[in-house]
Amino acid sequence: MKRYIPFVITFILSTFTSLLILSLYHTDQTSEEALRTHYYTSQVATLESPHRIRKAISKGNDSFILVDVRSQQEYEMEHIVGAYNIPVYKDPDTSNYGDEERIVRDFVELQQANPEKKVIIYCYSASCMSGRKVGKMLAENDVSVKELGVGWNEWRYDWNMWNYPHEWDTTTVEDYVIGGTEPGSFAGIDDLPEGCSANRDLGC
Repeated sequence: MKRYIPFVITFILSTFTSLLILSLYHTDQTSEEALRTHYYTSQVATLESPHRIRKAISKGNDSFILVDVRSQQEYEMEHIVGAYNIPVYKDPDTSNYGDEERIVRDFVELQQANPEKKVIIYCYSASCMSGRKVGKMLAENDVSVKELGVGWNEWRYDWNMWNYPHEWDTTTVEDYVIGGTEPGSFAGIDDLPEGCSANRDLGC
């Protein structure tokens, strides 16, 4: 009987090890799935399609407010038409944030004045962390904002990147940007109905 004990112990240990490895593998797989789910859920909850916003601007949709968090000087040079300015930086040449209390207060006042509207922020570029830091700061103060999927640089200088190819010749970025201290309003013409072909009746 004693001579079987090492085999029994080895069997028990190998079985335990196999079960442990399978358990760890399953846990790892579950963790990866949970991380993926969390990532895509947070992306959908946080990011706003620039194409959808561009179309909404052209239709006069006012269910949202764009907020440019770049400096006041940069905003006044040019900004997305209709966007308000709540600058993160007092000076564009520094990386020092403005007063956190001021930033939060300005966003709270904006939301209180427009309770039914979604607030969407944008900064310098899609990779710029300023907007994300502001979003985190606001979330910690119970202020909810979304982030535009592109920044100012992509909106102004890379128009074709995020608009559809069939729109490249029918839309122009100049209609969607404006300079000055005020948000401004869309003055271009977009989304005109297609004309009828000669062989269609008048009801087309």
